[in-house]
This record gives sequence, C-alpha cells and structure tokens, in this order.
Amino acid sequence: MAIYQDIVQAKKENKKLLAILIDPEKVTIDECFDLSKKIIKSPATHVFVGGSTFSGAHLDELISIIKTTTKLPILIFPGHPSQISNEADGILFLSLLSGRNPEYLIEHHINSVDILAKSNLEIIPTGYLLIDGGKETAVQRVSQTLPIEQDNVDLAYKTAKAGEFLGKKLIYLEAGSGANQHVSLEMIRYVAQNIKIPLIVGGGIRSMKTIQEVYNAGADLVVIGTAFENDTNFFNL
Repeated sequence: MAIYQDIVQAKKENKKLLAILIDPEKVTIDECFDLSKKIIKSPATHVFVGGSTFSGAHLDELISIIKTTTKLPILIFPGHPSQISNEADGILFLSLLSGRNPEYLIEHHINSVDILAKSNLEIIPTGYLLIDGGKETAVQRVSQTLPIEQDNVDLAYKTAKAGEFLGKKLIYLEAGSGANQHVSLEMIRYVAQNIKIPLIVGGGIRSMKTIQEVYNAGADLVVIGTAFENDTNFFNL
C-alpha cells in the first residue's frame, strides 16, 4: 500500500500531487523515450497509463520504457481488463459511479480478478465520476453513460460520498480527455470539503494557472493528459 499511503500522507501535509496521463493508443514506443525524458523534467509526481479505447497492445513495453527513465510510481488507468500490466506499480481499480452501466460498475472488475490476483500491482479502489466537460468524450461513448452536469453539484457530492461509504479509497472527478471545460471549481470545492479521502481531478486542464485554481479548490492530485501530449513544454521547463 505504499503508493496509496503516500497519497494520503501528501493530503495530510497539504502537498499537492500531479500525474501525467499517457494514452498508449496515442504514443508509439519510439515516442515514449522522448516523452519519458520530458516527464522527468516536469513537476509530475505520478504517471498514469491507460485509455478508453486502447486494445492493450505494446502496453508492457511502453511501461518498461517509462520505468527505465523515471522512478515515479506508474499507475494503470484502465478502460478495460486488457489494459492490465504487471510492469506497472499499481492500478486505479475504477468503478464508474456516475453511470449505471453494470460493466463499468462491477463486470470488468470480475473479469480482471484472475489477472490481478497473480500480479504484484497495488490495487487502489477508486470511485470514478464522469462530469460534463462540454463535449462527448471517449469515456462517455465507450461506457454508454451520461456525465453528471456541471451545475449538479449536489449529485456529484452524493455520488462521491456514496463511493466513500462503499469503501473507495480515492474519488476521481473526470471531465474527459480533451474536454472543453474542466470540472467546475464549485463542484471540486464542495466535494473536497465533504469527503475524507483524497480527491483526483482531471480533464480539460490546460494551463498552470488552472492547475493552481483546481488545487486551491481542494484537489489533492491533478491529472494532465491532452495538454501535455500536445505540448511537452507545458510546464515551461
């Protein structure tokens, strides 16, 4: 439980964390070398690997390359059981709590048991909430679920709190890859104030200023994906 305990400790110390999300479907093996070097120079504390439509091909090799160039903990951010790799350090065991598709609430989890039981991955139960980012996202299409509307703060809070009551160890508010807008600061603030477990926020975050605003609203860990993919000098380093 080293990775999760480090996240909890960071929350206690108000130390903000940052994850770079790598979608293997968008990154080739050759590109991964250069990308890993950029990650080292960034303020990232974690690396997430996964995508909504990725088939799982070359995942082991890609993660191995990242591990040779960085000592940051690597967590799988799975869209499907085929995206599990024992090369990683851990996995966000995601339950899509904002939707009602049983595949993403429990079915995929059952199908991954045999693989995970034989792995050395640190498994972190994570309540995943899809929030409307102003456009249809891959998560929405693949999961066939509707996101929570930005102004429905009460539903987001109750869903997150229900996840905490169910024993989830993290809550992840996600506007989706390439979202037009990030999760509202009001929603982040209200959820953060009313749950005790660490809060992850991602999707539609495109500037250092926005990262800081999301931190100030209460996020413990911010995830950057598309913005870093499009500009690996995102952090001006």
